[in-house]
Amino acid sequence: MQTQTRPTDIAQVAHDRIYRSLRQKIMHGELAPGQALTLRGLANTYGVSMTPVREALRRLAAEGALTLSASGRVTTPELSPERIEELAALRALIETELASRALPRAHLALIERLQSINSANAEAAVKGDAVGYIRTNLEFHRTLYLRAQAPAMLAIAETVWLQLGPTMRAVYARLTRTEAPRHHRMIIAALKAGDEPALRLAVRTDVTHGLRHLTQ
Repeated sequence: MQTQTRPTDIAQVAHDRIYRSLRQKIMHGELAPGQALTLRGLANTYGVSMTPVREALRRLAAEGALTLSASGRVTTPELSPERIEELAALRALIETELASRALPRAHLALIERLQSINSANAEAAVKGDAVGYIRTNLEFHRTLYLRAQAPAMLAIAETVWLQLGPTMRAVYARLTRTEAPRHHRMIIAALKAGDEPALRLAVRTDVTHGLRHLTQ
């Protein structure tokens, strides 16, 4: 006997699809700071009713990825320098701990994978591809932190990345880069050497140095 798909299941699938799609766009800086989003516009884009769109937007707003005004207007966040500094401090605290926990589980295949991602990051920099640069930059960090086997910490780090996405795009689009961040090479060197203090310093410097541009 064939099981029928319930309307609630269809709505949940649509909600999850829209949520994941918008989350990725925001995190990778595909949307500008302060960019407005409308239920009707998104419903048309994704070919769904406004109900799953509304639920996806509420979920993203709860994560700080979107701002929902009292009037119902939905926009990507425009971060103040103080807010950026707060998020930078969070990155420094959480990501150094994730890297430290990942170190005992680092192996040659991981290091080679990080080197490959870093090459893609450098290519995006040369091309002036801000979205590609942010995407590969975060992929570099996520690939390392997955080895920490600390999913709660990683989820918090990703929430910070999500809130910073649009602002990072606005800044990186103005910068002239010809290579991947030099601190990535320091991270890889520390992993090869099994040097935890050097790894923590390299990660902390990497995440705070990049965010310094956002407060200037």
